[in-house]
Amino acid sequence: MAFTRARRLDELPSYLFIEIDRKKKAAIAAGKDVIDLGVGDPDRPTPTFVIEEMARAIYDPKHHRYPFDDGAPEFKREVAAWFRRRFGVELDPATELLSVIGTKEALGHLPLACLNPGDVALIPQPGYPVYQSATIFAGGRPYVMPLAEERGWLPELELIPGDVLRRTRLMFLNYPNNPTGAVADRAFFERCIALAQRHDFIVVQDAAYSEMCFDAPAPSILSLPGARECCIELHSLSKTFNMTGWRLGFAAGNPDVVTALAKVKGNVDSGQFGAIQEAGAAAYREYDRPEIAAIRETYRRRRDVLVDGLRRVGFGVRPPAATFYVFAGCPGGIDSMTCATRMLEEASVVAIPGIGFGAAGEGYVRFALCAEVERIAEAAERIAKIRWSSVRGS
Repeated sequence: MAFTRARRLDELPSYLFIEIDRKKKAAIAAGKDVIDLGVGDPDRPTPTFVIEEMARAIYDPKHHRYPFDDGAPEFKREVAAWFRRRFGVELDPATELLSVIGTKEALGHLPLACLNPGDVALIPQPGYPVYQSATIFAGGRPYVMPLAEERGWLPELELIPGDVLRRTRLMFLNYPNNPTGAVADRAFFERCIALAQRHDFIVVQDAAYSEMCFDAPAPSILSLPGARECCIELHSLSKTFNMTGWRLGFAAGNPDVVTALAKVKGNVDSGQFGAIQEAGAAAYREYDRPEIAAIRETYRRRRDVLVDGLRRVGFGVRPPAATFYVFAGCPGGIDSMTCATRMLEEASVVAIPGIGFGAAGEGYVRFALCAEVERIAEAAERIAKIRWSSVRGS
């Protein structure tokens, strides 16, 4: 019989990254030396002390059975202790913390726990595509909050229509921000909390990049008054500890939301491997080690080299305050897909077109600082040789 896929898949926006990935693979197959600054995946290894803890824990027979659904007690205790040291926030490991298989998994399941069909989720754009796709999978209706550089990449909350707010059950935030590198201050979070309290919805703050700030440390939304009643914050070990492949993070905040998310997860997964959680506990316990600070400094050096090189070419770019991304305005007014395609075809440099993060990302391209500084400098040199004035985008 013929297969008919679910209609919800037809509601997803087109995935422009696929075309860039196809061209990248074709260039590599043709023998070209491709510098891939597209995917946000750390190129340096996980710190040795984390690997050693995993190597020890993997032999413990208790980890050879199903893990704790809501997270290993040791992992949640260390997370709570780290959260107290880092943000001055006391969390109850039993009711306000949940281990997740990376923040992407948690973001994918949260709408299933919080939205009924037709409910609205406020989605920032440019932004991580999972916010929108997860909302659609849950039967919710995404409402886009456009972000703009002139506003510091913060949404204009006062422009959200009243009829939309009355149907809103979730607001997604992501600061420090992917793809822009922007950081939100406490005053902005206070406004979001006040809006959520007034209209009875939950704020989901994706804090996956909270530890990748180059100047002042980023605040936690949970450190603000009233946040525990209407907010949940997601954290990841992926970027902080170079652990993207390990798939470990946590959700923190409102106990009712934590419980609802745990119920969804209990029906679709059995938790993360216990030995990985023991390694995660060691990572947070030893957070102040110098190699963790060195990870941030590595990205700072790479950022500075790339920003300087792009500015000389004519890209509109400011040094991002956080994350390992540079979100640069395309030179000469060309569109983002044309810009990314020309860099790949003429310089063998991979970047992601801003349109892939939503309509508000048009006119920009995102570079991930996931290559050694020498390769980033070479990428900037190659990009400088492109005759940007010769073609205008459509």
